[in-house]
Amino acid sequence: MHIPDGFLSARVWAPLDLVAAPVVAWMGRKAQREFDHHKIPLMGVMGAFIFAAQMINFPVGNGTSGHLVGSALLAYTLGPAAASIVMVAILSIQALVFQDGGLLALGANVCNMAIAGVFAGYLPYMLLKGRKSGMFLGGVLSLLASALLALAELTLSGVRMPPAVLTVSLGLFVVSALIEGAITVAVVGALEKIQPGFLVKPATGGGRVGLVLGSAAVVLAGAGVFVASQHPDGIESLARNIGIWSLANPLFQTPLADYQIPFAAAPWFGKAVAGLAGVAAVYLACRAAGRVLATRPGEGS
Repeated sequence: MHIPDGFLSARVWAPLDLVAAPVVAWMGRKAQREFDHHKIPLMGVMGAFIFAAQMINFPVGNGTSGHLVGSALLAYTLGPAAASIVMVAILSIQALVFQDGGLLALGANVCNMAIAGVFAGYLPYMLLKGRKSGMFLGGVLSLLASALLALAELTLSGVRMPPAVLTVSLGLFVVSALIEGAITVAVVGALEKIQPGFLVKPATGGGRVGLVLGSAAVVLAGAGVFVASQHPDGIESLARNIGIWSLANPLFQTPLADYQIPFAAAPWFGKAVAGLAGVAAVYLACRAAGRVLATRPGEGS
């Protein structure tokens, strides 16, 4: 789902970078006005869990894989404004440290997943008053919104996609979206069993829920390499099928590119260590963001 540098033209990525910055700032101010400081630990563990879950690709057919994006899940547990901030932190660390998504394309990825994805996921949940059907539909729409925006951005950048290839890609995105919805409902259901009423009072989620989410993040990042699909995800698969994957051109080589520790004795070990490092980095970044949000405008340090 992450668009690398080299795919989008400057006339597309530059305006999206300019749009993303003030929108994220506005979301930060909105989150700050309604933020409960008890959510700080939950922001950390939710960010770490979503980061780790995004590392686990699952097959969706035709030699293509998908993975949980988590925009809707974040919106249900943190509220849409704080969810956007957490997703921005995840996307930024992925781009800056793991070369997963481009730096120039960061604004596009933020618009697709941290803004549109979050609100497309939250709207059905809100309209259906928190029912499971709303959670499922929100998960589906969240991923579809992100995917369709990515395809639109590629089209506006002059990338030609044969109708047959585009149709197959859209079908695979629908499969991924249905799985996203199912996983979202399953995770929320599990959290509600651990702590009844969790979605009503998520600010109390730093105890058992936090422990479970944190443990799950560590397990997914450390051992997920043994179960994750090796097939390319939707955007990479599409890019390979239409012959533009060679255009992926990072601005510079990041320290843990492709989720690998340089000179690791074995690839699985390098990916596990890189994943665990990413979990720690995202956790700390999201907790730091939470502390900033907990400071009301006008308050001193």
